[in-house]
Amino acid sequence: MNTVNAEDAYRKSFGGLSNETVYVDTLGSHGRTGLKSDLRTEFNNIVKTNLKALTTDTGSGSTDKVMIPLYVDPKVVDLTRKQTPIVDIIPRVSNMGRTAEYNSISAKGGAFFAIEDASLNETDTTFTRGSTAIKYMYSVGRTTGQAQAAQPGFNLMGFQPQGGPVGTFADAGAPNANQLNVLVKARELRELEEDSIINGDAATNTEEYSGIVTLMSTTNTVAKSGTSLDLEDINLAVQYAYVDGGLPNVAICDAVTFTKLLDLLSAKIGYLQAATKTEFGFTAVTLNTMVGSMQVIPSRYLSTTAAAQSMYILDLSIWEMRVLQDMTFERLAKNNDSDKFMIKMYEALICRATQFNASITGMTN
Repeated sequence: MNTVNAEDAYRKSFGGLSNETVYVDTLGSHGRTGLKSDLRTEFNNIVKTNLKALTTDTGSGSTDKVMIPLYVDPKVVDLTRKQTPIVDIIPRVSNMGRTAEYNSISAKGGAFFAIEDASLNETDTTFTRGSTAIKYMYSVGRTTGQAQAAQPGFNLMGFQPQGGPVGTFADAGAPNANQLNVLVKARELRELEEDSIINGDAATNTEEYSGIVTLMSTTNTVAKSGTSLDLEDINLAVQYAYVDGGLPNVAICDAVTFTKLLDLLSAKIGYLQAATKTEFGFTAVTLNTMVGSMQVIPSRYLSTTAAAQSMYILDLSIWEMRVLQDMTFERLAKNNDSDKFMIKMYEALICRATQFNASITGMTN
């Protein structure tokens, strides 16, 4: 009995070319090295050479795909993927205990003038204690023994490792079913963290921590009430934060607002490449404000709905991700013919002084 020779079938179409080689990519846009040529004419000659043999070998009977094996591309595309740049720019600080405790000065007694040899009375400083509970995040997976025995290795396209996001979504190899499952669950946890940093609300869900939108609320807000963004709105918001003691150095906004900002900059200073790559790999726009340079970063987790678009202008010196335990893999009890595991994090977002920040809300761009 003859065995199926997949390599022979491949050579009849592509000759000696390696599997998954890009053979038409004149601009090099695929992400691999561009060939700057089109090899289809050469492959056509190969097919013509083998056509007689292929036709003769077909024989009588069904000519559908039943006798042709399937070759699955080893790359797995996550159609739900989202970059997580905000996770990377928020400072991460180790935390002892189940609450993040911090102090701030809410009022100073003040210095004063006095006459010669006057009676000197001390003034009191008011300290305020802040306390935020650490919250617990989980992503749980299970891989059956059958899947581990049968599933070949795959590459998860665009996996974002714990070290930080990259603009091109670098791939991660998964030589077996269990490791692919772990990679997907790690991404799930990363995306939950990004969403929580922006949209978390402990008042509506006591199991999560509050994010930027909730913590900022209406503090130093430029309310647009359905109108479009203007550069003066950003200047006014930065001014609000500055007057209250802040020195904002980064802003996040939705994708529609980011595009509008690019249009405003192009109209003001002519055509240029306003968007640049940051040191973390994602795209940002750098604005010059009254407090210095400020990077504006688009987020996929802010709403693009009309009258709900927004920008949050932050002083990162007073934002912290307090971490009791960072992302950790742990196997769970084995009860069936499967391996169950969890990936977990214990953390909470704190803002030591919301008035050092500002926002622009309610936009329709």
